[in-house]
Amino acid sequence: MNKKLTKIMPMIWSAAFCATADAADSYRYFHVTIDTPWAIFIFLLMIILFPFVLSAVLYWYFIFKKHKEEKESKAEAEPPIEERQ
Repeated sequence: MNKKLTKIMPMIWSAAFCATADAADSYRYFHVTIDTPWAIFIFLLMIILFPFVLSAVLYWYFIFKKHKEEKESKAEAEPPIEERQ
């Protein structure tokens, strides 16, 4: 019982002395202008498009890397011109 009381008591204490008046006036300090929706739009656009751009860049990187490795392995597999004749 004592352990439960020691866990619950800080929550009761903080709930008793919370300042709800500050929370009610918080919108007074939040100024919404015409720039606010644009800022939100740009922020969300970057969040949505970043994975697509990153995947495209990584795809191109690994395609060129794979092509380069295939070219090198093909060059190593072919005997020099002097050995062919």
